[in-house]
Amino acid sequence: MELTDVVKARKRLSGVIHNIPLEHSARFSELSGGNVYLKCENRQLTGSFKVRGAYNKMAVLKERGGCGRVIAASAGNHAQGVAFAARESGIKATIVMPRSTPIVKVSATEGYGAEVLLYGDCYDDAHQKALEIQAQTGAVFIEAFDDDDVIAGQGTLGLEIVNELQDVDVIVVPAGGGGLLAGVAKTVKSLKPGVRIVGVQAAKADAIKRSFDEKKLLSLDNIYTIADGIAVKKPGKRTFDIIKDYADEVVSVTDEEIASTIIDLMERTKQVVEPAGAAGLAAVLHGKTNVKGLNVACVLSGGNIDVGFIHKIIEKGLIQRGRELHLSILVNDAPGSLAKISGITGDSYANITSVRYDRAVAEIHLNEVILHITCEVSGKEHGARLIKRLSDAGFKLLSPK
Repeated sequence: MELTDVVKARKRLSGVIHNIPLEHSARFSELSGGNVYLKCENRQLTGSFKVRGAYNKMAVLKERGGCGRVIAASAGNHAQGVAFAARESGIKATIVMPRSTPIVKVSATEGYGAEVLLYGDCYDDAHQKALEIQAQTGAVFIEAFDDDDVIAGQGTLGLEIVNELQDVDVIVVPAGGGGLLAGVAKTVKSLKPGVRIVGVQAAKADAIKRSFDEKKLLSLDNIYTIADGIAVKKPGKRTFDIIKDYADEVVSVTDEEIASTIIDLMERTKQVVEPAGAAGLAAVLHGKTNVKGLNVACVLSGGNIDVGFIHKIIEKGLIQRGRELHLSILVNDAPGSLAKISGITGDSYANITSVRYDRAVAEIHLNEVILHITCEVSGKEHGARLIKRLSDAGFKLLSPK
């Protein structure tokens, strides 16, 4: 993949995808110490950047004579990009998706006219199944990331950033299989070699980070992350070859940091971003890469999050930020114990949202009970003050200590 391929891809995508300008964030700039701009691909056609590579690949196939059917494997966003591009090209599409794929991504893919098959526990399982079907049917396989035409399509995002923010210092990109990171890295470095390119992975799905650090392509046996869009066991060979030569750094963020960032985006920018899409900004806000005093563009790579999953993300994020406190308190199993705790909590301006009694614990006496209490507090310092007041009042806190 060369810069000329990206320029051609940009022409093919002209008038098809949305032109979304960078958004400056004063709040995120203040929190990070950098000058933060957001590339909001969560508002892109089909809800993510993936439409860029998928449409470019389909356009190239059409230029070469076309095909009757395509097949792809995807954790969700590539599926929608392929389904949209196939529909626009009048081509039938079959997409194999992991069983864990959010319902919103499955239904959206079907809504674009593709046939969906759910198989396996992760992208890699779905990919293997799709290859088996491809061998049986003769359909053209549309890779999610390890394809030069797909990488060139994703590289158009980097082209847009450097054209709009000509004094950009750092570009931070979420990475799963590496198509977006590879495309952006090679495109930007070809135009502005001094720009630092940072890839970001989920801490428990960090095959690219490990490969980058070890300077050889590695795969993981097991992965787990709320960021399903970047949950990939093994990066692509093409993508890794580009990343190791053109990216400057690959870092990782925890699921808790991602969840906290999703809440920040909801509260500060009123935007819904999926976990994979928030990984780049999470790295900036949690100090995983140095952006102090620099112009930094963070790619919000997608916004396709299941509504039913949002409350879980919010809870995890609130815990990470210290705004939700889970207490386990050993008390006498007698009238008035909860009232005393409630009084202290109220006087501390905290709000109890749930209480659960636990008597079925072998280590406690028959006249004791453990109260599992969830409280809303304003932050970690507020929570620490509440814990101290309960301890000073003689209550035995089993967690947190």
